[in-house]
Amino acid sequence: MTRYLPYILRNTLRNKRRTALTVLSIFISLFLFCTLRTVITSLAASLESASSARLITRRSTSLTFMLPVSYRDRLTQIPGVEDASWMTWFGGIYIDERNFFAQFAVDPQRYLELYPEYRLTPEEKDVFRRERTACIVGEKLARKYGFEVGDRITLRGTIFEGVWDFTVCGVAYPATPDLDTNWLLFNGEYLNQRMGDFGQVGAFVLKLDDPARAGDVARTVDATFANSAAETKTETEKAFQMGFISMLGNIQAVIYALGSAIVIAIGLVSMNTMMMAARERTREIAVLKALGFADRTVVGLVLVESLLITLAGGLLGAGLARLVFGLTDFTAGGFFPSFTVTDGTVAQALGIALFLGVVSGVAPAWNAARLHIVDALRHTG
Repeated sequence: MTRYLPYILRNTLRNKRRTALTVLSIFISLFLFCTLRTVITSLAASLESASSARLITRRSTSLTFMLPVSYRDRLTQIPGVEDASWMTWFGGIYIDERNFFAQFAVDPQRYLELYPEYRLTPEEKDVFRRERTACIVGEKLARKYGFEVGDRITLRGTIFEGVWDFTVCGVAYPATPDLDTNWLLFNGEYLNQRMGDFGQVGAFVLKLDDPARAGDVARTVDATFANSAAETKTETEKAFQMGFISMLGNIQAVIYALGSAIVIAIGLVSMNTMMMAARERTREIAVLKALGFADRTVVGLVLVESLLITLAGGLLGAGLARLVFGLTDFTAGGFFPSFTVTDGTVAQALGIALFLGVVSGVAPAWNAARLHIVDALRHTG
């Protein structure tokens, strides 16, 4: 079939406008497909990064209600808990509300030790523990805003009102590329003191000595604080993150439905294009068959032309999606911290392009193979 490639290319470009519009429609649809699927893969990546050796303990009623920081000492005495620390969502605004990223006030003494997957130097950790206004920024956040050690970051508080100044004392680098680093951590003692030693925290992080005992430990923790003024709900880190995702509803089903609708619509467009192209060449196909071209050769010519058009659109759509999201560090305002078009997504997009090419070409190829030479030569369409 390769010896017929110049002929196939000439046929493909015979009606340049129609071919260009078809390639453009496939390009746009597969760009959207890659974008939608990356929403799913980025959410899945955030769940995969959760450690099975950590539990999150929060207020049973809602995340918006806090827990006494004094709970930490009791938590560390529960069998199976190797270490415990705490964190509090801050929710400040950096310059403008559009510059959203996660900010947490954390236990300066223990929190960093519970997350060894983020790399910091001993000197950076030491400054973070000592300096009241010290903060640590993740690598992606530092790259996005150009933060460097020694820089001052000012946040406008929303939950905790006022203007809050921090000094960057370190940049955290992830051990694996799928880890989120669009965040800022600051010394929780700063928050506690400015709020008048209120002694409240958003949630506790528990490090387990045996991940297999996570269920037993979680039940023990909640039983310990049952019937108290601040009852707890303890769950694995993965379940905790799933709670946020579930707030979006069945987003996966919605995305798959949208993706399927797009693919079906573009499949119909491609099929119509190929049928029009084949119909315009009815007499030409008859001439080919009169010259001795076998039916299977005619079928191959039509199918390869269809595949060339859809693959061109697929390569453009998947390639541009990967390039755009890779170069821009797109995070949708911090909601998708690792928005990367994966190799699997690119492969799926190209697989869909191939599928569209075959489906679009089958009907006109079948019709071309069934043409009677005499009848086709009389064709005047």
